[in-house]
Amino acid sequence: MQPSLPFAIGEDEIAFDFIRAAGPGGQNVNKVASAVQLRFDVRASPSLPEEVKARLIRLAGRRVTGEGVLIIEAKRYRSQEQNRAEALRRLSVLIQRAAQPPRPRRPTRPSAAARARRLEAKKRRSAVKRLRQTKINEE
Repeated sequence: MQPSLPFAIGEDEIAFDFIRAAGPGGQNVNKVASAVQLRFDVRASPSLPEEVKARLIRLAGRRVTGEGVLIIEAKRYRSQEQNRAEALRRLSVLIQRAAQPPRPRRPTRPSAAARARRLEAKKRRSAVKRLRQTKINEE
């Protein structure tokens, strides 16, 4: 069962590498390549619009290489097929998040009460510092 992606991404755009998973699991871990490395070339993908590509690269962070290849590792399950489905699901979630345009920021101003509180705090701090100063008697 393959999760649905918000954009139609071809099978030829996604590459899978199967590697041995680390950690506990006994002989199964040492013998079976059940972990999955999904590779998706974001920059070269014809399926995604440019603004979605830019947001996807920013969202993925360190999982994207310098060449723009997104690498997702899935090794939670003992089964290669479950790990493959998990990697596809995570890719789908990332692309769905990148497909949503960010809400525009509406600039706000501090209220009059907030400005008054800030000025009062500055006056108090100034008074404390003034009291700490050593006065030199000029005679």
